[in-house]
Amino acid sequence: MTDLPPLFLANAIIDFIIKGGPIMYPILAVGLVAVCVVTERIVWWLRLILQRQPKRLDEVYTALEEGDLPRAISLSASSTDPVVRMVHHGLNHHHSSMQGALEVAAGRELQQAGRFLGAMDTIVTLGPLLGLLGTVTGIMGSFSSIGSSELAVEKVTGGIGEALIATAAGLGIAITTLVPMNYFHGRLTQLQFELEAAANNVLILATQHGFDQLPVKQPGTTSKP
Repeated sequence: MTDLPPLFLANAIIDFIIKGGPIMYPILAVGLVAVCVVTERIVWWLRLILQRQPKRLDEVYTALEEGDLPRAISLSASSTDPVVRMVHHGLNHHHSSMQGALEVAAGRELQQAGRFLGAMDTIVTLGPLLGLLGTVTGIMGSFSSIGSSELAVEKVTGGIGEALIATAAGLGIAITTLVPMNYFHGRLTQLQFELEAAANNVLILATQHGFDQLPVKQPGTTSKP
């Protein structure tokens, strides 16, 4: 079986959009946004998976168990792992407590991981609504043709076809966006759990050596009398 020529496919897509009526243009715009957002999130999560450093995190835990805070800070510096980055921010904190610094860093990592989830949720809701609007306008066109003096069968069937095409397009966008959105939500929940677990472990280890309260002194600074 030979592949269809690209020109034929392009003409078929254009014909499909035209038959769907004017509402297909905003549906098409929503679909393009969905493709861009989902693609960006897939690339971001794949990059994050490659940047994870569980061994580095274990080394930081070991240094904290031994009471070697400078070594723990050095090991966690310049890490690509979001959990290790959070730990470094907590160990090298400038806040009144290490817990506050860990919460700030964890919130920053979760904000990056959850980016565009709100947009995807909007797309999942907006797609079917636009399809429903196309259904209403298509049926309205069919009824206006029925009420005319001369019944045009083509106009009636065209209006019904417009309604069905718009509905199918809107539902298709929602379905294809819903699946990756739920997957990203699951990954976000897993990352949140890992951040919370790491923060608790760091606080427990730091408390044993008194590292959890006073801000860490930076090199070259002197304490005031």
